[in-house]
Amino acid sequence: MKIIVPMAGRGSRLRPHTLTVPKPLIPIAGKPIVHRLVEDIAQVINQKIEEIAFIIHKDFGKKVEEDLIAIAEKLGARGTICYQNEALGTAHAILCAKESMTGPIVVAYADTLFRADFSLDTSADAVIWVKQVDDPSAFGVVQLNDQNQIVDFVEKPKEFVSDLAIIGIYYFQSGETLRSELQYLLDNNVVKGGEYQLTDALENMKQKGMKFVPGKVDEWMDCGNKNVTVETNSRMLNFLHQDGVEALVAANVKLENSTLIPPCHIAEDVILVNSTVGPNVSLGKGTHVVNSTIKNSLVQTHAHIKNAQLDNAMIGNHAAFDGNFTSISIGDYSVLE
Repeated sequence: MKIIVPMAGRGSRLRPHTLTVPKPLIPIAGKPIVHRLVEDIAQVINQKIEEIAFIIHKDFGKKVEEDLIAIAEKLGARGTICYQNEALGTAHAILCAKESMTGPIVVAYADTLFRADFSLDTSADAVIWVKQVDDPSAFGVVQLNDQNQIVDFVEKPKEFVSDLAIIGIYYFQSGETLRSELQYLLDNNVVKGGEYQLTDALENMKQKGMKFVPGKVDEWMDCGNKNVTVETNSRMLNFLHQDGVEALVAANVKLENSTLIPPCHIAEDVILVNSTVGPNVSLGKGTHVVNSTIKNSLVQTHAHIKNAQLDNAMIGNHAAFDGNFTSISIGDYSVLE
């Protein structure tokens, strides 16, 4: 099994945090989004992962590439870096990893996390992962027949046709077949809004009689902007706390007249002085917090926070904050004093 992760976009809705780090590498409960994503996919497919192909922009830099290769290797897989240097749509992005599209593959967009407990139907030609939503008009949805097979894809329906939203994770029994269908779109200039779309390839495959089935997830968590990313961090912390599967507080955290309210993820070399942290807070490695109260917030590495009352805040790497603002979003190396 191979996993293909298109992630060439910078994530403009999450600025300033994505000005220095691609969105999929923003940490959620102590691990980058893309790391958690591929871990969760590996758990659901329950097969050996041979390769993870990351599709990035060439400007992301060597350090990002090294971090991605390390994520793949932690799962016992080979990491491959592919480049998409023009934003020409979802089909074009996936095809940038065409050399990796052999055998069974999973395609997963790296701006979403999920919780699921279903067995992957590897007998199907394709599995599209979906989540039941309250307002399907904001999403692409699938329609099912009586045999639980997908018979139609509808983008942002104005009238109700289905409440099963496509979350951006797909399984294909044949990577070669998907590659051929995507190449057809490019060769024949099949575009919508100036872009090559994966949904057009899916429709062509369905018209040829291929069997599509849904994979229904229990939880779907977005990381599109600051507010939903902070919310996703909180939700993930609660899931991990309930599961009891991860040590959420490092052994060498220093507490001086301070209190932790779980769930929290507190990384190595964090120092808390006269502070209360939690619930639902992630503090990155080397962060110092003094005379502060922090809840429902995501703080990255080596930040320095003083005299703060933070709630629904997101603070970047090496940032310094000293003040009275509450729901803040400041990027890497920023200083507010």
